[in-house]
Amino acid sequence: MTASPATRPPGLRRFRTEKSPQPERCELCAVAVEAGHRHLVDTEKRALVCACAPCALLMEQPGAAAGRFRTVPARYLTDPGHRLDESAWEALQIPVGVAFLFRNAALDRLVALYPSPAGATESELEPATWTDVLGGSRLAGLLEPDVEALLLRRTKAGCECHLVPIDICYELVGRMRLLWQGFDGGAEARAALDAFFADVSRRARPVDEAVRS
Repeated sequence: MTASPATRPPGLRRFRTEKSPQPERCELCAVAVEAGHRHLVDTEKRALVCACAPCALLMEQPGAAAGRFRTVPARYLTDPGHRLDESAWEALQIPVGVAFLFRNAALDRLVALYPSPAGATESELEPATWTDVLGGSRLAGLLEPDVEALLLRRTKAGCECHLVPIDICYELVGRMRLLWQGFDGGAEARAALDAFFADVSRRARPVDEAVRS
């Protein structure tokens, strides 16, 4: 005879009950963190890790954790006086309209990635080309290794470039991978991309203000 819900053993009831989602935790001290929490870059594992506010502040101090963890900054910058023209974009040979570059401190070079249905895909372009196209820009000069990126987008209106926290670049990659449909990504992915860059533009301060402050 099948046991009714009231007479099933407690262990069976626990097994059949759906588990509530586990909260995200700081990967240094294990305290629960809320949405919008800070991230660190684990420079040994080349990975992003969640952090509570106190741990993020601690890892901003020089020499903390022997330099293994670096707090991702929260700044967004743009340079209204610097625009990539069509010839510069063509030189980059990016097969899609979005890419981001960051300086890998261990390799001591720029690494370029772009969103794709498979996730973050690395460009195989020669590092010298990236340097020729972007190396002289003020944003590139301010770029913090490992934790910030130059986010590029090509549209019909031209090419834009922003300096952003690197974690939002991987957030964009994850969103595009989830929404991507067909050859060009589909309408939903394009709408999400437009909303993402509208938010970046809203947050970004002109680089002149950052240099003065």
